[in-house]
Amino acid sequence: MYKIIRNMKLLFNLLLFVFLLLIQTSGIQSQGMTPWDVAMTEIVSAAAIDNQSGYVAFIRSTPANPLESNTPPSSSLHIISLESGEIRDVELSSGVSGLSIRPGHSGFTFLTRFEDDQSNSIAQVCVKSGEVTRLFQFNTNIAGYQWNPDGERVAFMARLPQKETQPQLPYVPEIFEEGLVNQKAWVANVNSTWPDIKKMKVSGSTYLIEWSPKGDKLALSAAPTPHIDDRFMFQRVRVVDPTTGNVINEINNRGKIVQITWSPDGTRLALLAGDDIHDPIAGRIMMVSSTGGDPENIFSDFEGKFEQIEWVEDDQIQVRTSESTASIYGTINTDGSNYTKIIDEAEMAINRFHRAPNGDAVFVGSTPRFPNEVFLYRSGSRVLERITHHNEWLKDRHLGEQRVVSYLARDGKFEIDGMLILPKDYQQGQRYPLIVMVHGGPEAHYSNGWLTNYSMPGQVAADRGFAVFYPNYRGSTGRGIEFITSSQMDLSGAEFDDVVDGVDFLIQEGIADPNRVGVTGGSYGGYATAWMSTYYSDRFAAGVMFVGISNNISKWGTSDIPEELFLVHTKQRLWDDWLDNLKRSPIYYVDKAQTPLLIMHGKEDTRVHPGQSLEMYRHLRVRKPDLPVRLVWYPNEGHGNIRASSRFDYNLRMLEWFETFLLEEGGQLPSSELKFERAGITD
Repeated sequence: MYKIIRNMKLLFNLLLFVFLLLIQTSGIQSQGMTPWDVAMTEIVSAAAIDNQSGYVAFIRSTPANPLESNTPPSSSLHIISLESGEIRDVELSSGVSGLSIRPGHSGFTFLTRFEDDQSNSIAQVCVKSGEVTRLFQFNTNIAGYQWNPDGERVAFMARLPQKETQPQLPYVPEIFEEGLVNQKAWVANVNSTWPDIKKMKVSGSTYLIEWSPKGDKLALSAAPTPHIDDRFMFQRVRVVDPTTGNVINEINNRGKIVQITWSPDGTRLALLAGDDIHDPIAGRIMMVSSTGGDPENIFSDFEGKFEQIEWVEDDQIQVRTSESTASIYGTINTDGSNYTKIIDEAEMAINRFHRAPNGDAVFVGSTPRFPNEVFLYRSGSRVLERITHHNEWLKDRHLGEQRVVSYLARDGKFEIDGMLILPKDYQQGQRYPLIVMVHGGPEAHYSNGWLTNYSMPGQVAADRGFAVFYPNYRGSTGRGIEFITSSQMDLSGAEFDDVVDGVDFLIQEGIADPNRVGVTGGSYGGYATAWMSTYYSDRFAAGVMFVGISNNISKWGTSDIPEELFLVHTKQRLWDDWLDNLKRSPIYYVDKAQTPLLIMHGKEDTRVHPGQSLEMYRHLRVRKPDLPVRLVWYPNEGHGNIRASSRFDYNLRMLEWFETFLLEEGGQLPSSELKFERAGITD
């Protein structure tokens, strides 16, 4: 009898322990993401692999504490041993960028600024000791570089220092768009005691450089001036002799361009560029002889976007692509045939890869469960192995389910895809307040990866009972040429109808509450927010507009990309139809506005002038004096916030605005003071 009683006590104690453990675990898992979590999230921004030494290097971005410092994230360099998995931190006195491999040498190279230096240097780290060595420094900052195959010479881009002149008066005015300095390409031998530096004789401002496989030629892409519009739209590729700097061949490319790669035999160039001058993106593989000519699109029917290319064999190119919300790593023949998928990730956003000569590669990518990390790919396999683990606290967060949704546009022309994050405790059949997160561009798209940051409510909103919808409306990338160009000459038309159609779809699915729908977005997404808050105001109960457009007429004259707007969006001149441009402007429909609108903008924005937000605010204040509206300026911020405190401030204000007008009955204009009670701040 004693043994039975003792066994029953042991069983009772065991069951009690398990019960308490389950309660504790449940409590941990019920905690969702907070604004503080977002503010302190670390991400990987770049990675490189050296298969000969067996090491991977990566750059990590770490935000500052927003309660202590309003500074941009810091960047740091780290090295992983593929054999042991050990991670070594590289000691540097400043940030790091430009991670690369130096041919014929062990270790990784990068750009950093040594202590007390006025300009950055190309440096190298020893993978075994962690010792950092300066290899080369120019007299101004190096913007980018690439090693010659011999590992001794390096091509780099930099601007010459401006001459200091004595001011004529006790102050110096700013002369707008004059005196800008071109960025030039140079070649240096880093092993010389006094490096022999040669400037390439290419006119304009250079933005891309690529050595030929033999190292005897250099392909450059240069714009006529340093103006942003020229950089976006009018770069031309030139082939130069690096010993003389003279141009030897010219390529007749037109439109946007982001990458150049040589064929192994040096006879051809593959450009990651636009199909023509009217293509909104540089997402096509354009093939051309290295001796000159007109590039040709090798796969014009591709219903996706080429994101990154690397020529690996005479007739084969390694590619990273986007197809709707999925990310693919694969190969394609140089004639556009045999597009083969090696890695097809439906639940991952692959942002970049670095390939070793033996075919191994590292990727930077995110999933619906965590932001950017480093993944390892072994040649011949079809899987990615995660090799970094930041933000381990995410394991203790209860995240909302993320799924891909598709619906038919009202005009029947396209199936529209998007991402949906459900509330963390979602119950089928129950309707929830919905936040629509509209991307900018519009030449961009959402992939099925991590979708939460300071301006994207994502999982923080899911924790507070919201569903969050991310539509890839027409004009988005990842769907081919026809889809992306279908919104041209129709600003705010069918493209924004697609967004509303997505809301209707989620209402029909029984997910969204039609009376509690909010909208937000930045840049072109801010334009969409302003449009939904005026033209479609009867459909939206709250809006948060960020660096957005309110008046297409004044926007054109105050932006740094007016020609890009004309060539790839409107395709007609503003002055050819003033009224049409006005009717495609949210201010034209302010009389219909009944949506409480929070407007936020960086004061130094050159892409969308802060006056766009001021116009929207002023029209609403005067024409709709009873409508809740607030304008928030962010000093020292531009087209998006990059500093810790301003990001945290933005996130808190956005969330409070949606909670006030989507969760509360008869919401009133909230206090301008920040509320930290639910920010989740920890030591």
